[in-house]
Formats: sequence, C-alpha cells, structure tokens
Amino acid sequence: MIALVGVFVLAGRAPAHAGENVFVEVRPSTVQAGSRVDIRASCDRNNDRQAEVTSDAFGRVVLRPNDDRLGNDPNSGGDRTDNGFLTGTVTVPNGTNPGDFPVELRCPNGNRASTVLTVLNMTQPSKGPATGGGGTADGRGMGPLLLVGGLVAVAIVAGLGLFGGRRRPGSP
Repeated sequence: MIALVGVFVLAGRAPAHAGENVFVEVRPSTVQAGSRVDIRASCDRNNDRQAEVTSDAFGRVVLRPNDDRLGNDPNSGGDRTDNGFLTGTVTVPNGTNPGDFPVELRCPNGNRASTVLTVLNMTQPSKGPATGGGGTADGRGMGPLLLVGGLVAVAIVAGLGLFGGRRRPGSP
C-alpha cells in the first residue's frame, strides 16, 4: 500500500526542466586576468532565445541556446550538462584589476539574475629565489667538476681492467 502511494506521488510530480529558474553562473568563479570563463544561464523556460550578460570584468556577452543533445555541435564541446541552458564563453582581459565583479543576466522576457566573478592579480615569478647554499650559489655550478671527476673514475677503472687482467708469464 505504501509503495503504491509512493508511485502515485512520484508520478504526479512534474518533471524538472532546464530553465524553470532564472540564474547565471560563471565557471570558474575565481580567475586570473587573461583567463577564459564559461557562462551558463537560464531565463525561466525562455531558453530558446539569446540573452545578454554584462560585467565590468569583461564587458558584454551574448548567451545562446545550447540544445546539443546528440553531441554533434562542434561549438558546444559535447558538454551534455548544458542542454537546455544558455551558454557562452569570454576571456577576462589581461589588464583587468583584481576584485569582485558583478555579472548581470538580462533575459528577453525581462527576468534578471546576477552572480559574482572574482579576478585575481597573481604575478608569475620569472625565476626562483637566490637563497644561497649549495654548489650553484655563486653561479659557477658543479657541472664541470662532476664531469672531470667522472672521466677520471672511468679512466682508472679502464686502466685497472687492462693491466690487472693480464697474466704473468709462468703463472697457472
């Protein structure tokens, strides 16, 4: 009896469709200036028309419907998790200052949503720190010394092999 009631309750529920809510998301939500950002959005069952996303981090982007259920669209990358949503990609310009930037979605039906994109300013070091110690601290390096030492060791072993392997006359 309980199982029968459960079947009727589950059957009576309306299936969830992409676009029942209005939202916008950026992936990843934290980026370095100069990085690419994927945008996914929904305009509440109005995802068959383009929508616009704006942000001071990257300007204006037009999101397009993504309904590539078979994975045949070369522009979709075959990402089936975005079916039925609006999608787009943008690159945050290199000169963008670090900070939190609102990302605003404007749907053609008047709905709106927003999220936040965090831009970092992490400069890449050109080389490791000169902390001293070790054989290369003064810049001369140990390479030549190791090469000469290796050659001397090989010459000694070869010499011992040649002279040590000979038999003396009259020895058994």
